[in-house]
Formats: sequence, C-alpha cells, structure tokens
Amino acid sequence: MAKFNIISQFLKDISFESPNVPELFFKQDNGQAELEINIDLQVKGAENNLYMVDLITKVHSKLKESGKSIFLIESTYSGLVQMEEEKDEEVKKRTLLIDVPHMLFPAVRALVTRLTAESGFPPFAMQQVDFASLYEQRQQKAEAK
Repeated sequence: MAKFNIISQFLKDISFESPNVPELFFKQDNGQAELEINIDLQVKGAENNLYMVDLITKVHSKLKESGKSIFLIESTYSGLVQMEEEKDEEVKKRTLLIDVPHMLFPAVRALVTRLTAESGFPPFAMQQVDFASLYEQRQQKAEAK
C-alpha cells in the first residue's frame, strides 16, 4: 500500500426516489422485496500526486413479483487524496481502488441507512464491501478481453 492522506471527503451527488409511495404503505402484503446493489469507482489524477476517488453507489429495492420500485438511491461520494510518490503502478492502483474506497465506504453506508430510515422504510444498513475482491474481479475481466 502506498502512503496516502485523504485531504477531504464529501458527498458530490445524491438522488433518492420512491415512486410508488404512498401506495406501498397502504397495501398490507406487497410481497417479497429484492435488492440490487452496484458499486463503481472512478479515479481522476491531477498534479502533485493528488487524486479524486469517486465511490459511485446504486441501491435499488423493488418488489420481486411486480417489479415495482420501492426505493432507488444513487450517490457519488468522493475523496481528495494526496499520495506520496509511488513508482510501482500496481501498488498505486491497489491503493486508489481498494484502500481509499474502504475508508470512504462507512460514510456512504451511513447515508443509505439514514435515507431509508427518513423515508419511512426500515433502515437499511449495507454490508461491508470487499474492495480487494472487486479489484481482483475487474483485473480478471480486463485480462480476459
């Protein structure tokens, strides 16, 4: 892991939609819900070893039977990172795509929990994400192409 410091972290963009409320609240049995979670990362480099790491999250809950949306949360949570000079590109990539998102994720998790609670739904706490596994999966897909 390269040495780095998160200079600042902040919410860049957020969207919450619940298009089928209040009907969902009035119906006794809406059936079973399914949850889809997508996580993406974008890294932008700048001068002086400064990087912007965007943790892009999409959480979509919908009814299994009808496909009706319960809620959709999309967010981009960012960290401005100062990294010490690192010659090894693989070490740099792993730091920016594993270590930094791991540090940003708790804030995203708290946002999702609060948004679901404030919207009248049971609070949803996202499970911890294994960014190392995500990184390895992306590397394997890239090598397969």
